[in-house]
Amino acid sequence: MYFQTLDDKSECVGIYKNGQLHFENFPSNLKKTWKYTGSINDDTVEYAWLLTNGKSLHDAAPDDLLNEFKKIDRKMNAFYKSFKIAKINFHDHCIFDLIPKDSLMEFCEIKNKITKHVFENYEKPDCYDHLNKVQKLLHKIKYQKLNLNSTECRHLFASTSNRKKINELIKNYNYIDYNLFGTVTGRLTTHSNSFPILTLKKELRSIIKPNNDLFISLDYNGAEIRTLLDLCGQAQPDEDIHEWNARHLFEQEIEREEAKVRFFAWLYDPSSKDIKTSYYDREKVLKKWYDGKYVTTPYGRKIKVEERKAFNYLIQSTTADRVLEKAVEIDVLLSSRKSYISHVLHDEIVIDYCDDDRDIIFEIRSVFEDGYKSSIRGGKDYYNLSKVEI
Repeated sequence: MYFQTLDDKSECVGIYKNGQLHFENFPSNLKKTWKYTGSINDDTVEYAWLLTNGKSLHDAAPDDLLNEFKKIDRKMNAFYKSFKIAKINFHDHCIFDLIPKDSLMEFCEIKNKITKHVFENYEKPDCYDHLNKVQKLLHKIKYQKLNLNSTECRHLFASTSNRKKINELIKNYNYIDYNLFGTVTGRLTTHSNSFPILTLKKELRSIIKPNNDLFISLDYNGAEIRTLLDLCGQAQPDEDIHEWNARHLFEQEIEREEAKVRFFAWLYDPSSKDIKTSYYDREKVLKKWYDGKYVTTPYGRKIKVEERKAFNYLIQSTTADRVLEKAVEIDVLLSSRKSYISHVLHDEIVIDYCDDDRDIIFEIRSVFEDGYKSSIRGGKDYYNLSKVEI
């Protein structure tokens, strides 16, 4: 039942089970492993890593296995360090071609034991199926090489710091490696070896070019506000949410930007009395989704949080998971197409779009919106995006 794959990449196919390595004629009953890898095609396989909420093998290991794990982990780290010194690119090699088979088997055996411990001692979270779909999408994104170049970006080179940063990114950071468990709310972060898509200065986004014809960006209008409306059971205004608030929530009609500032100041400050409305009912929402100790979101995430942060966590987590859910659905739509999801940035999904797929763009927008209002922009790089009318 318990097995481990030997490499993270889809083209590197190898299995460890019952003390043996298999590279073809794989054994049956492969049901439980530590974490998803690209070579796993069976949707019924279960993953211990998701049960631990993203713990490392070290942190998930029970006391009676910890010393054994540390010993082989030191050996594996020594191999990886030597490969880095030799400047071996892991994207170009299967790890089982680099590490001695006996060491690989030793590591997989302790990994199997930790996996078994997790399945016997951890409960499956209600959000497991959602997380499983998301981890597979993020894994796919991890191995999509970015098209990074400084063509038509020469104006950025006037700054020494920009010039150094651009050259460093193009040389060393060609892939986006998201961390699914980087925050308690589920908002994505990136690992240290990743292209810094979430924190990159906006003007430097112009070095990111599509591999197809252009980028298509799908972005919600007032995502967190619309999440609150959804949780309140209220209808979604079919217009800019801040303009709607400016006309309906205040004693006198005010400008959009002022409405936006005042609304968010009220929204996340439980003591604020600036807005008096039953349309946005914070107390009703908290009563339904917060039990005084845990927020349980519509996606099944259970987050331990003090009361003053509970509302904020509920809105942020639900919004983040909605965006990821829609990214998964769009990825399924694009499964037989040339277009693909390039990356996700907070409330935005960016598609590396091929014009051959023009017939499906309306359906993509429909899946993304699903009752919310959104904007669509397109462009030849990730900085210069203009509004697109569908």
